[in-house]
Amino acid sequence: MATVIGFIVVLGGLIFFHELGHFTFAKLSGMRVEKFSIGFPPKLFSKKVGETVYQLGIIPFGGFVKVTGVIDESMDDEPEKFEDDPKSFTSKSTLQKLLFISGGVLFNLLLAVLIFSIMTMAQGVDKPATDKAIVGKPIKGYPADSAGIKKGDRILSVDDHKVSSWKDMTDLIHSRPNDSIVVEWKHKGEIKKARLKTLSQKSIVKGKIKPIGMIGIAPETKHTSVGLFSGLGQGVQRTGYWLKVTVVSLKEMIVGNVSPKNLGGPIKIAQMAGQSARAGIGVLFGFMAMLSVNLALLNILPLPALDGGHFIIIIIEGFKGEELSPKTKIRIQKVGMFIILGLMALVFYNDILRLVTGG
Repeated sequence: MATVIGFIVVLGGLIFFHELGHFTFAKLSGMRVEKFSIGFPPKLFSKKVGETVYQLGIIPFGGFVKVTGVIDESMDDEPEKFEDDPKSFTSKSTLQKLLFISGGVLFNLLLAVLIFSIMTMAQGVDKPATDKAIVGKPIKGYPADSAGIKKGDRILSVDDHKVSSWKDMTDLIHSRPNDSIVVEWKHKGEIKKARLKTLSQKSIVKGKIKPIGMIGIAPETKHTSVGLFSGLGQGVQRTGYWLKVTVVSLKEMIVGNVSPKNLGGPIKIAQMAGQSARAGIGVLFGFMAMLSVNLALLNILPLPALDGGHFIIIIIEGFKGEELSPKTKIRIQKVGMFIILGLMALVFYNDILRLVTGG
């Protein structure tokens, strides 16, 4: 049950907020919104309010906002002209068109900022109590814990290199993944030394995903409450961090350093959403914020049928001073849908393979 609820909350919330972004900028630009759909056709049910049909589609892995004059993923392909309609997409300026197309991405990033900001204000933050290499918490089962390093101990050296700050120490340890190092520390006035085997953990280092060494210690921290402006700042910062992680991960996959087998689809999302829901509402919404950043980046990729593909077409039309023909746009959309269906097939295959193999 937690998996189902988590999946509905996360995926439904992300799709709704994304489409709400398109809807908002369409209305602000004076465009006529014909349909607001959560899910793709065929539809389960619909209701018309004013000039807009609000509908729920059977295929739950996306949605769309259909604006008069736009040939998009709704796949309506009437080759009509709408230049004389003041509420049509074609009658608007290039800037208004770009804002409409970018609305979903902007709202997904805004959602991430809001969630991270609220979480930060509700939970507060842990800040380093000192810049010295003093252990705040050894992680159970990790090399430092096994060697007897305790809370409050001060790391003095790593492989005979004296360390005066937490950064000095972590730089040395991080540079030695899956390696043997000698750590010297002070415990209640007594100097101790031990040889530790570092673990390896992937992290972003200078724009690349690289393994870093870990021995399982966290710095000494102090918990502080956070106000509105500091919370918003933290929300922006955490959103920026996950955007960086997503960009680097995508880049590493494109160049072949990360296997496409790591891609996860709806089943993987449902599993992770369920785990997050069981861990608590804060973890669930944190996962939702992280996924919202992923969705924003995915949609801005310059692929046909994605927001990024539409963005490129609008730029081209702006430079040309005229629109591409409806038939050309329909062909582009069909190519884009073919690519998206291929990616969906890949992630479904990965999901099923994980279920079968237990990976």
